[in-house]
Amino acid sequence: MPYFRRQEVIPNSIMQEQAHLPYCLSRFQTIRQPTREVKVGSVGVGGHNPIRVQSMTTTNTQDVEATVNQTLALVEAGCEIVRITAPNKKAAEALKPIRKKLDALNISIPLVADIHFLPAAAMEAVEHVDKVRINPGNYADKKKFNVREYTDTEYHAELERLYDAFSPLVKRAQTLGRSLRIGTNHGSLSDRIMNRYGDTPLGMVESALEFIRICESHGFHEIILSMKASNPKVMIQAYRLVVAKMAEENMFYPLHLGVTEAGAGEDARIKSSIGIGSLLYDGLGDTIRVSLTEDPVNEIPVARALARRAMRLWQSKRLNTPRSPDTIDPFTFNRRSTNTLTLGAECHVATDAPPKVIVPAGYPMAEYQSILKALSHAETQLKDNQIEGLILTIDRADDLRCLTPLQEAVQTRIPFLILDLSPSIEPQSVATAHSPLSQGLILCRRFDTEDTAETLHSWIALTSDENTFLAIDTSAQFIESPLGVHFQPSDKLIFTQTQPLGSLHPLGSYRALVQALRERQIESPIWIRNTTANTVDLQDNFPTRLLEASMLTGGLLCDGIGDLLSIETEPDLIRATNLTYDILQGARARISKTEYIACPSCGRTLFDLESTTERVKEKTSHLKGVTIAVMGCIVNGPGEMADADFGYVGGAPGKINLYVGKKMVAVNIPEAEAVNRLIRLIQEQGKWTDP
Repeated sequence: MPYFRRQEVIPNSIMQEQAHLPYCLSRFQTIRQPTREVKVGSVGVGGHNPIRVQSMTTTNTQDVEATVNQTLALVEAGCEIVRITAPNKKAAEALKPIRKKLDALNISIPLVADIHFLPAAAMEAVEHVDKVRINPGNYADKKKFNVREYTDTEYHAELERLYDAFSPLVKRAQTLGRSLRIGTNHGSLSDRIMNRYGDTPLGMVESALEFIRICESHGFHEIILSMKASNPKVMIQAYRLVVAKMAEENMFYPLHLGVTEAGAGEDARIKSSIGIGSLLYDGLGDTIRVSLTEDPVNEIPVARALARRAMRLWQSKRLNTPRSPDTIDPFTFNRRSTNTLTLGAECHVATDAPPKVIVPAGYPMAEYQSILKALSHAETQLKDNQIEGLILTIDRADDLRCLTPLQEAVQTRIPFLILDLSPSIEPQSVATAHSPLSQGLILCRRFDTEDTAETLHSWIALTSDENTFLAIDTSAQFIESPLGVHFQPSDKLIFTQTQPLGSLHPLGSYRALVQALRERQIESPIWIRNTTANTVDLQDNFPTRLLEASMLTGGLLCDGIGDLLSIETEPDLIRATNLTYDILQGARARISKTEYIACPSCGRTLFDLESTTERVKEKTSHLKGVTIAVMGCIVNGPGEMADADFGYVGGAPGKINLYVGKKMVAVNIPEAEAVNRLIRLIQEQGKWTDP
């Protein structure tokens, strides 16, 4: 049958081969990836339609009145598509009166049924909604965590079984004019997929392709895809790979983007912005959902803000000559190799060292007493989040007279200082402004094609002082220009980029810079700077600063780029520091606190997720490096908790199951006792420290 194509045994070298596949039209400009249009009710997704924003109700589906009311609240907030869980046939039947009540109110919002495990529920739901979401990991499979090898014959027999189980839904959707979402989740891959492809982005992709091939064998193409994971790195790699693999088979289906189990608060918004934002910059994504363990109405403004940035970039003027592709492997995470810089006795910038956190001083250097006061206040508030580098803006040579007393005052508290120099400052002014100290000093200057080789050489010469380094703020075009030949491999240079050129988006400008350095075999560290100059749509509030910084910094970190980081759009010293650490954690680049994986709640949830998650955080937020999952149910299997060390999972109404990794170790604990039992479990596993 046609849906069996490309199911031969995959060789071990598969990922090396995939690295050469294109997954987007440009990694430097935001050029939208062409897809076919799929109708969800009256709303078009993909094609030339704008990015559609959607969410999911958290009410009990069989409580028709509550579900209708929450749907109305979502519509009022700007939601364009609403998903409702249908965990069983009774819940699927409730979708009919929900639709009827909405129609009576003249609310034509498309409805999507969320299905797991039960084809019978899907067959009932498709009668009442505009789209049905199925999870290929559990629609026709019961995950048993069996370890076995499948022969080709056995594997094909499993595909025949899938064909028989899934085809009735495809045919009925085709008859009724419905669409389907094939929603792969990293944590719920079937045993068959796990044993052939492993717990990998490739496994996620092949899981979806099996179901797409069944759809296409029936001539059905009203399909939307998702590749969700709680780890933004995995999520990004899976979406990239599915686009590349679909293109090989002449498939161009729209993408539903989302980071699953992102949790609540700022951490959840950061993870979602990293995963969704990075893909939107690449021109991928046709509908998005920001999953929050909060009231679903809170998801809408975040999703709309992300969509607005992407569509603004789509409409920007493109360069006449697009850049050639960079040489990164976009499907496998590898941190970029860099030279080692020693900025202090215990502060090293290196490939195997965590990226360093830098913040702007917030005051002119002449007011260094105010800088010292702000630093002292920050030290009492930041706990373990150390400020490692301090940026001092130098507009005039006179500003440098305060450098030595400031260095002497902070050298035991801040590992290194950065002087962000105006182009009017001469090298000699800096050379005579400070005395050699144990603390590292980074000089940052903007270079462009108006500079000369002599200017460049004079600044590089300053780095002869063993504790002085030069951060070069420039573009890929400058590195590739005749002046660029003067850059040699050095353990004294850092590169950064604050002004995107033409229509290059901020992330693309850094990618272009890194590629230019790679072609010159320069492995100097990269400093990611978030400034107003490289902001797409900055409004004067913290939520938008958070989104912008997460999209740029987080996206680059997931590409393996970034050795020093600064968020200079945030004026508050403490907030800027904490946000930088939180983005590092969200991108899994540096762990500074407890990591939480929490599902966003839905009608299957067996306890109040938002309040329970807060109780768990209250007791465990001091456990640096420990990952805890709080899951309302186990619908997708314990694999849905991804790489969590411990799991707190709804097992039955009022009952909690506890996990260590993917192994259930305690069953049906009364909810009132469960948090304390979780603490005891962490203690027994040797991962508890007193707060």
